[in-house]
Amino acid sequence: MTDQNLHFERAQANLSIKVIPSSFPFWQRLKRALWSVVYVTLFRPSPKSCHFWRRWLLRTMGGQIDKGANIHPSVKIWAPWNLIMQRLSCLAPHVDCYNVASIELGEGATVSQYSYLCAATHDYSNLDLPLIAAPISIGKHAWVCADAFVGPGVHVGEGAVVGARSSVYKHVDPWVVVAGNPARFLKKRTLR
Repeated sequence: MTDQNLHFERAQANLSIKVIPSSFPFWQRLKRALWSVVYVTLFRPSPKSCHFWRRWLLRTMGGQIDKGANIHPSVKIWAPWNLIMQRLSCLAPHVDCYNVASIELGEGATVSQYSYLCAATHDYSNLDLPLIAAPISIGKHAWVCADAFVGPGVHVGEGAVVGARSSVYKHVDPWVVVAGNPARFLKKRTLR
């Protein structure tokens, strides 16, 4: 057995027995458990047209949700207390909102179906892979198109459009259209 193989086996053994405690305090894990029950019993089965009911549930759990926001029942929200939705903003069907850090949608912002807003990642330079959270903001009148991915710490500028199936890892300037993986500038957005 070479020294390199021996070192690798020892490292694997150390990793397999190391217990990494949850990085979340007990009260937050308790809130998450309560939200899971509320989500499964009251939020998810609600009729599609009952946006008022889902807004009320999210506000009750600490979310800052404007009375004109639209949240579809199939939306997955990790932590309602980290969600801010302004007037006429929308989370469309099957959006996954992993908001370990805050996620804010500006007035009239739309996140289309099957998109993933991911406000956390892991530090891969550390074998413990500690969680790193960074807020996401979607600007006023911006549109994140279907099945797009928006990563932690990203700001999508006012009026910007993120093309379908794009992956955004850097800030998007206001009033531009970006697309691709990684998303890149395509053109300025002009309104008629």
